[in-house]
Amino acid sequence: MRRYLQLFGEYFLQYAKVRLSYRADFFMGLATSMTATVFSFGFMLVLFTRVPRLAGWSFEEALFLYGFSLIPFGLFNVISPNLYEFGNNYIIEGKFDRVLLRPVSSLFQVVFEAFRIESLHEVFTGLLAVGWACGRMGLRWGLGDFLLLLLFGLCGAAIYTAIFLILTSLSFWMEDRVGIGPPVWNLIAFGRYPMTMYSGFIQFVLSWVIPFGFASFYPTVRLLGRDEFRVYAWLVPVVMVFFSALALLTWRQGVRQYSSTGS
Repeated sequence: MRRYLQLFGEYFLQYAKVRLSYRADFFMGLATSMTATVFSFGFMLVLFTRVPRLAGWSFEEALFLYGFSLIPFGLFNVISPNLYEFGNNYIIEGKFDRVLLRPVSSLFQVVFEAFRIESLHEVFTGLLAVGWACGRMGLRWGLGDFLLLLLFGLCGAAIYTAIFLILTSLSFWMEDRVGIGPPVWNLIAFGRYPMTMYSGFIQFVLSWVIPFGFASFYPTVRLLGRDEFRVYAWLVPVVMVFFSALALLTWRQGVRQYSSTGS
């Protein structure tokens, strides 16, 4: 573990050094990402100028949900680039052969060879939104609430990572440059709004098939102290462990399936 922590630090520092050496490109990426976040908040503001409550949620509660959802999403986004591009860069282009030659976990190398550092702004923006919403609602948190926020944020990031690692691992069987991640990526947005506004089928899918609800909605219910679905919040670590184990199993089976490019 100590060795891998040291390797992670070296990977991150080296990538940050390279990324920041192209400052214009970095700040353009940061500005683009921040603009998308601002527009998302703007859409919510416009929405609540037309409806006072959304599926029983006030503007402040919905803003808290949206802000919290950015925390695990931002953490996941920092380490996600190679998961999106795995099929093209590692399978089609044959770079996975190089990974297998090194005496380090193949999964560790793939995940931590590239970072999206500018996505850290989503974490800070989410924290600001959560803090502002708490102030507007008059919520007074103790140490336990802050620890729960940290736990739920990390678990949510792990859930996102597990889901997309499973989809990434399918590239070992389905050799395709794009993969099946993009359609699932669009479902993340569904977890940023109250799930009570969706049909029972959508709620089932976002809870037990692609559990994005456990990454954002159910933790928010607990943090806000709402009664609906409150018991589901305690299942967040269980869902995280289950899907993480499933993701690791799928990855290992995929590595055994890998037969190189043949060139």
